[in-house]
Amino acid sequence: NLMENALKYCPPDRRPEISIAARVEGTYHHVVFRDNGIGIAPEYSEKIFGIFQRLHPPDQYSGTGIGLAACKKIVENHGGRIWVDSTSGQGAAFWVSFPAVATAVAAADGEAEHGPHRCRVPAPAAREQTLQQIKASELACMIVADGERAPDYLAALADSMKTALFATPFETMELMWILRPYLARALAVSTTMHGVFLDVLGMGVMLTGDSGVGKSELALELISRGSGLIADDVIELYRIAPEMIEGRCPALLRDFLEVRGLGVLNIRAIFGESALRPRKSLKLIVHLEKPAGSEAPPVERLPLKPGVQDIMGVHITKVTIPVAAGRNLAVLVEAAVRNRVLQLRGIDSTTDFIERQSQHMGGDGD
Repeated sequence: NLMENALKYCPPDRRPEISIAARVEGTYHHVVFRDNGIGIAPEYSEKIFGIFQRLHPPDQYSGTGIGLAACKKIVENHGGRIWVDSTSGQGAAFWVSFPAVATAVAAADGEAEHGPHRCRVPAPAAREQTLQQIKASELACMIVADGERAPDYLAALADSMKTALFATPFETMELMWILRPYLARALAVSTTMHGVFLDVLGMGVMLTGDSGVGKSELALELISRGSGLIADDVIELYRIAPEMIEGRCPALLRDFLEVRGLGVLNIRAIFGESALRPRKSLKLIVHLEKPAGSEAPPVERLPLKPGVQDIMGVHITKVTIPVAAGRNLAVLVEAAVRNRVLQLRGIDSTTDFIERQSQHMGGDGD
């Protein structure tokens, strides 16, 4: 992970340079990974090791925000520590410090040899200390990778802790690649919200508004135009990455859409399998606002910045559409989605119009 980060966070106009050095000080082994990347500001030297903590938007640098947190957990499970020395723009040096553990070759001490590789095993005292650390950590399970057989002492520990012990033929890094996205979803922070969640033109859109404003009716029209239903009434939202919220439907409500006057509709039976989606990343919130009286609520005509709504620490773009007789809300929602796609590509129509108007007013103009 440290090597991958060193390559990923190197500016495109700079040739990556990575050095790895090690030394022994007293009873500890120190390993340092140095790079010439973009560096890290000192005030973020602790934050980067937190789960789902990222310093850059996903469109600038990809990632899940899990890698360094996993490194920290692995190092601490072995009685070590990890830290970073860095200045923004001047590269980084990640230090890993492990306690020196006496080892012995299995064949020399008559210990069991596992699989095709000859194992180096810790001395009994160090092994007992490690086992006690594992016992105190309240693990959910233990996995022995690389096709190795679990040692008897590890199996006995698993029995005493009543903890599942698995074995897999996958190598350690491959196993981590497989488990990381699964655990990101399974252990994600979650909440629920009221509304209708749809896949509109490939973008996850949540319709919100007061009860009776017409969310389900609008969703039904969008489904008839090719959109996909994910959830109605109750939307389960999971923060699966630092800047990503994923929406799902509770099992009890799956396939159903409740429309006033029609009751509960089975969308799968009416429109077919293609009208449903199991999950989608939330990218846009469309809030339907109904005027309280005869006057429509005030809406900013030329918003310089898109509205946002904070959901579990993630800012989701939000647009408000006044509900009025004669307005084709389905067309407006699809237009909002297309406009959001343009914004993600760096094209902002409102900003372009204001700049053109400013140039016309400041110049001679035709």
